[in-house]
Amino acid sequence: MVQYSLSRNSKNKPQKNDDIFEVNMISNKNGDIVTTNNRFPVDAIITGTGGNKPFYLEVQQGLIPGYQFSHKFGAAPSMAATTATVWDVDDTLYPWDALGSGSVVNVERNNVADNGFIVTVQGLDENYNFAEEDITITGADQSGSQLFTRVNRAFISDSGTTNLGNIDIEAGAAGGTTVARITAGYGQTLMAVYTIPAGKTGYLIHLTCTGSSDTDASGSIKKRVFEQDVFRIQHAFEIQLRGGQYNYNFGAPLVFSEKTDIEIRIVNRSNNKRITAAFDILLVDN
Repeated sequence: MVQYSLSRNSKNKPQKNDDIFEVNMISNKNGDIVTTNNRFPVDAIITGTGGNKPFYLEVQQGLIPGYQFSHKFGAAPSMAATTATVWDVDDTLYPWDALGSGSVVNVERNNVADNGFIVTVQGLDENYNFAEEDITITGADQSGSQLFTRVNRAFISDSGTTNLGNIDIEAGAAGGTTVARITAGYGQTLMAVYTIPAGKTGYLIHLTCTGSSDTDASGSIKKRVFEQDVFRIQHAFEIQLRGGQYNYNFGAPLVFSEKTDIEIRIVNRSNNKRITAAFDILLVDN
């Protein structure tokens, strides 16, 4: 807080300083001022850049310890008139508990032309810390050895071409529940689901969602806190335009504690519509 007085001069009256003004500002623990254009100010000493770069750019460049971004994006290829999660498997709710407290995953190849590809699976281990495994496709099914409690993403990491058939990431042995799918021709999962790693807090700052022509649907951000069963709605929206886009920047980010599950869920009243969704989360070390 700053206090100051305003001097007033007059020909007929002596100078008076009887008007007191106050200016209130909010700062972080380093004394950096918070503004509407800079909600997460960072001390230039921390960044080493003199504070001239946008905060989000410096996070992406790894210049700010304890901060990182996750951009999640998903698509339902052709959703029927139903309630479902926005991910590669049409008309289904995401099977959050399929991996239990920790399980290996199996890579199921559906086109022999995809033999030899290396599939990178990313997610969280049995302690909810980041985990990654590369699994080489040598046959119809190939199991890994890393334990996962969550799979957040999978992609082909070594080829100049993309997959000709669907590649399913299954919980446990061959034939297990599909927890991720690399749809034919995409080379990468499209799943608008995410779990906050252990030791971090997530701040969701942006959401977007689209539907193909004449889509009529309701959408929501759902969250499930660790060791709870119920998914609670955190934000609701509508898609009722001809290919229109729903786009929302949160003035105050939605806050998600460690190990919280997040998904974009759609109630579709139309039929055979492609639905896409994406959200951006700032992760901050606890």
